[in-house]
Amino acid sequence: MHVYFVGAGPGDPELITLKGQRLLTEADTVIYAGSLVNPALLQFVRADAAVYNSATMTLEEVIAVIEAAVAKGKKVVRLHTGDPSIYGAIQEQMDALEQKNIPYTVVPGVSSFLAVAAALRQEYTLPDVSQTVIITRMEGRTPVPAKEKLALLASHNATMCIFLSIHMLDDVIRELMEGGYPPDTPVAVVQKASWPDEKIIRSRLDAVAGQVAAASIDRTAMIVVGKCLDSNYALSRLYAADFGHMFREAK
Repeated sequence: MHVYFVGAGPGDPELITLKGQRLLTEADTVIYAGSLVNPALLQFVRADAAVYNSATMTLEEVIAVIEAAVAKGKKVVRLHTGDPSIYGAIQEQMDALEQKNIPYTVVPGVSSFLAVAAALRQEYTLPDVSQTVIITRMEGRTPVPAKEKLALLASHNATMCIFLSIHMLDDVIRELMEGGYPPDTPVAVVQKASWPDEKIIRSRLDAVAGQVAAASIDRTAMIVVGKCLDSNYALSRLYAADFGHMFREAK
């Protein structure tokens, strides 16, 4: 009698954790985010398990399903895309379960911003280029605190991974430039990272909108901006011959 919030990973069914996959095989009830989770992950679910697509449900309906299953002694998996702690809307679900004294555990997953880095074959934190990664989104129906507006975050010129904003790309570009990213700043857009139909666009800030429109990318895409995408960088000191540490003497 337990509830597990499980990160499904970015899409590739093999990128769910071993623990997450095991819990799916054991679950009596599975509630998955059907708008984003790859349905191929349902192959791990038992044929006799009850499966619900939360894309058609309200918060109250999700909690009601969980509560009913737990009352019958069932094991429940709430399957979220990527890692549930990032734009997963799980806090409200966890708070509701705590109010009802229903035990739960969170099982982390591979976030899409990490799958995007893998697709781009890119390190976000290059020496002498950027040592900071900003994870954010453009303000839409969900408001963004005033101090977290894109233009203010852009002033750092750090590597930025922008979720849930591809449909507002023109506004994203405008705010990034207002905040200090030069027009020629390298940018990448990756749609459905790790899925079979993954799309990748590499461009510059002042040209990417047209390329994204031509590729018909309008959802399920990550925007990455920053000099890490196209810059000279210093080699890591960790592996430098003249750099000693507790595991290796300097040469």
